[in-house]
Amino acid sequence: MVPARLRAAALASVAAVAVVLAFATPASAAVTAAQKLSVMSSWSQSTTASYNAWNSARQNQSSWSDYGFDWSTDYCSSSPDQPLGFDFRLPCHRHDFGYRNYKAMGAFDANKSRIDDAFYFDLKAKCATYNAFVRPACNSLAWTYYQAVKNFGSVVVTQGDLNTAAKLKAEGLAMERVS
Repeated sequence: MVPARLRAAALASVAAVAVVLAFATPASAAVTAAQKLSVMSSWSQSTTASYNAWNSARQNQSSWSDYGFDWSTDYCSSSPDQPLGFDFRLPCHRHDFGYRNYKAMGAFDANKSRIDDAFYFDLKAKCATYNAFVRPACNSLAWTYYQAVKNFGSVVVTQGDLNTAAKLKAEGLAMERVS
């Protein structure tokens, strides 16, 4: 015969599992607007951890399907995605993610400056991967791309901007050959 104390503990465990299962229905699995905004906020900070979390989710979008995120991108819009060979595609993709999803949530205006600042952070992080001789050209373009989104809401880079950065890059490459 099972002692009463063990029987009561077993019944309590079964009851606890039943309560957990009752609340784990698909209806309670629905993502709330607050949860979605919280994730979006965590993915739009000017930190490496924020970028890495967003990029990990981007590479495994099916795990986030309940959130209904818009992962579409046109990368750097009408400006070059890889100006002078500097690859700005992923910073532009994360920027598009922030703009598109915050607009869809009706929370864009309150978050635009943070999304733009994270974009600049991502661009500078990308530039840091290039050698010191061409990095000034990359940083110049990063600043130009950032100012475009900050002031106009999209990346619009002129041929003059590209020419200035190309001159910096050429000077850097010449210095690299000399050293």
